[in-house]
Amino acid sequence: MSPPPPSRDVRPGSGAFFDAIAPRYDLLNRILSLGIDQGWRARAVRALELPASCRVLDLATGTGDLAFALARAAQAGQVVGVDPSTGMLEIARTKIPAALGGRVQFEEGDAQDLRFADASFDAATIAFGIRNVPDRAKALREMARVVRPGGAIAILELGEPRSGLLAPLARFHVHSVVPTIGAWLSGAAHYRYLERSIAAFPPPGEFLDLMRSAGLSDPRCEPLAFGACHLFVGRVA
Repeated sequence: MSPPPPSRDVRPGSGAFFDAIAPRYDLLNRILSLGIDQGWRARAVRALELPASCRVLDLATGTGDLAFALARAAQAGQVVGVDPSTGMLEIARTKIPAALGGRVQFEEGDAQDLRFADASFDAATIAFGIRNVPDRAKALREMARVVRPGGAIAILELGEPRSGLLAPLARFHVHSVVPTIGAWLSGAAHYRYLERSIAAFPPPGEFLDLMRSAGLSDPRCEPLAFGACHLFVGRVA
């Protein structure tokens, strides 16, 4: 049974909005990304070049997939996953692998107003969540604040392919396949929002400028899946 549509007072993209799709979120990710979303997360982890012992912040952690990948890469490190959706976090806590022990913890929070001290992390990530943040510039500044100077920040985000031979096919996937399958599995309202939010996300060059203005040095962008996803990486100045 699909969840009920979100009430009118729930902001699309908010924690309460995602609570409704939390039980099927992992399945939807696998289906809608054609099974390659885990590979995208692995690319983000590699881009951070994490030492064995470090402390990493994962924003919009959802059900924890990226947080677990980070903990495996930093074999003696600590990972803190933060998300505004209590439903997502409940599932994430049930998924913590025994092998990771107490090295991963999850807590509710807002990317625009982090409770952590300045320079208290060695690196930070956010996967498929920055487009849902009302003030992206503020979230980027917060990430730059809590990561130590020289620490890396990696951001994965979906986008609408604008050029290239396979761009029309990728756009068809975003505008037709994503909302159709998403509506079938989790309710039409949520995946109409997903389609709109992907199409509205700024072009890579514009987002790189936003990263620079937030205090990240030499940001770069790597297109994935013909531009259906982008990996943005920068370091705290």
